[in-house]
Amino acid sequence: MTGKEAGHAHPPDPESLEVAQGWSHEKLEGWVPSLASDAEVRDALEKAFDYRGDITITRKDGSKVEGYIFDRRSGTSLADSLVRLLLKDSHQKISISYSDVAALAFTGRDTAAGKSWEAWTRKYFEKKAAGEKNIGLQPESLE
Repeated sequence: MTGKEAGHAHPPDPESLEVAQGWSHEKLEGWVPSLASDAEVRDALEKAFDYRGDITITRKDGSKVEGYIFDRRSGTSLADSLVRLLLKDSHQKISISYSDVAALAFTGRDTAAGKSWEAWTRKYFEKKAAGEKNIGLQPESLE
């Protein structure tokens, strides 16, 4: 008679338990989304707001601006929604209406790519196993 048959349940193997997936950082660097519908414009600009790099917006008049999106205001239509950028190589802040966006490209380096807790702990334990000392949390250069 096994433990189960005798009414004794064996504890589950920890390796077989369901593991919840962590937050996944979507790879957006270099992406040029299709902006065919209002929903696609809104979705792309929402992703651009969460992106940790510069984006390039081409306006409907053909002019281009590159910078970091630090704010967005979503209204009931594209005309009353706007995105606010800190221009690259400047401290100037500008606002662009969603309805004025003809194209969007994720052109800057994504400073958050590969910066997950899992990636950091893996690197930490690799360094520790190699015998390195003073391997605490250190900020990386943005450039």
